[in-house]
Amino acid sequence: MDGKNETSQQMHRSKESNVAANKLKDIPEALQEVKNHPGDGAAENIMERTQMAKKKKEKQSDNVERASHKRKSENNDKLAVEKEETTLETGNQLIPTPPSHIPLKNLMDIEMELVYTDEEEISFEFAKPVASTSTQSACRDSEKADAPSTPNSSALPYLDEQLQMTLREASTSYSEKNYEAAVEQFSTALELFSKGAATDDTLEPSPEDISSIASFIETKLVTCYLKLRKLDDALNHSHRSIILNPAYFRNHLRQAAAFRCLERYSEAARSTMIADYMYWLTGGTEQHTSKLIKLYWQAMIEEAIAREVSFSVMYTPCVTEVKADKINKIKDLFAKKHPDYVEHIYTDPHGFHFLPQTTEWPSLPPQRYLLTLGFRNKRIGKILERWSSKKLPIFSDQKTPFSPLTKEETKRYWDNTGKKIVPVMDFIRSTKLTDNLCACSRGIEKLHYASFLGRLQRVEEQSQVINQAMAELATIPYLQDISQQDAETLQSLMADAMDTLEGRSDKGRVWNKIQKIGLIEDYLYQVEDNYLKNKRLRTARREKMKRTQSTQQH
Repeated sequence: MDGKNETSQQMHRSKESNVAANKLKDIPEALQEVKNHPGDGAAENIMERTQMAKKKKEKQSDNVERASHKRKSENNDKLAVEKEETTLETGNQLIPTPPSHIPLKNLMDIEMELVYTDEEEISFEFAKPVASTSTQSACRDSEKADAPSTPNSSALPYLDEQLQMTLREASTSYSEKNYEAAVEQFSTALELFSKGAATDDTLEPSPEDISSIASFIETKLVTCYLKLRKLDDALNHSHRSIILNPAYFRNHLRQAAAFRCLERYSEAARSTMIADYMYWLTGGTEQHTSKLIKLYWQAMIEEAIAREVSFSVMYTPCVTEVKADKINKIKDLFAKKHPDYVEHIYTDPHGFHFLPQTTEWPSLPPQRYLLTLGFRNKRIGKILERWSSKKLPIFSDQKTPFSPLTKEETKRYWDNTGKKIVPVMDFIRSTKLTDNLCACSRGIEKLHYASFLGRLQRVEEQSQVINQAMAELATIPYLQDISQQDAETLQSLMADAMDTLEGRSDKGRVWNKIQKIGLIEDYLYQVEDNYLKNKRLRTARREKMKRTQSTQQH
């Protein structure tokens, strides 16, 4: 019987592998050099590119340098456009053979090195906010973050004595694998911190120092809860660590690990993508670390695609905005490659996508891709396309503006649409760092989703999603330059999210006002859609009547 069971399991695994391989055939090949030699490979060239990128960033205010860079970029763009046009005309995509599956053991090895690091020492994983003109300072901060260090290090804050003693006890419990005791002691440290016990420098405590200490305690709670397999707790504390210190890449990696354990692979992929970008942004240059992060990101994308049955995916290399006729060619090619997913084909028009195999952030710019999705459910594909045309996305399906859904309608909408569209939205964001339409769009999506969960009385999920939205919003200024208007929206959204978490009224929330605008937009879209449908029907009837009359006359 054991032999039969083993054979059956092998056949099942083989079948799953074949299905995944078919779905992954349009993803560029994985980083084979990382898998085989994670510590080496093209390091010198990449280091040179890193140094060049830093010098360029330091001289960004120089008009001559900017003009030179622009000319170089335009030349590269022309070459890439020619390459892209040739690719689309021949139909031979620059998308090689599918990547081989990355074993779970490899992922666990990466997590042990990057997520559960510095387990036996109290180290403050601290990175100051990075200004665009201070790359050298950022590099020093990254070295500080990567190096194991103690509270008494001159580069780090001096701890309050009682807090330091509590943290040492917690660290001892952790090293002895007594995670329950460690959780209790780290929680006590957090309470001490909240009561004002932070640093010995009571006259001028640095806000950055205080945030780093709180973030450090939160990250230790994340690792403890991961070890205890209390995954929801781990995820919530990972969100909080990011809110306190968005610039530190390991905070995003711990969030990714929590998502992976919860089998939420698209969200894990996004967290890892951000970690990879943050590592470079704060001056990280260690190629071994960078490659491991990219390998983890690749694995999460693969898992997300392999497990998703409602849609399939294709990435097309591009540089500039793609015109409608080329998008049609891309869709035709997708239909040939994925005949089971042609009920609705959608190409994301806003913001370019990045893949780990071709992304070296210091090389400006990294290879960019258009994302095309094909659906088995036409309605879901059309809803997604409609949402993508809005400047400020909302999570709603109300038929008329200002008429709230009943509890039954809300439940019906979730069952028929909500739980099908949320995974698609998460997947789209797993390879898209920023959005061209609105800097806060991802956070707004999550806040509307949280509001929706609140109407369904799913309070714990609502709280978790709001924490996630706040972590996303806290990270935005590091991912892109934002306008004054976006900055004001960002501050308002974070304040409203905090109010909601603390139980204050939902009335007057910024995202509720955004929702009203979106509902009117929805209503106008539906009116236009109905008008065009009726127009087509009228035209078809007139043509039919003409043919009938012509036949009768003859």
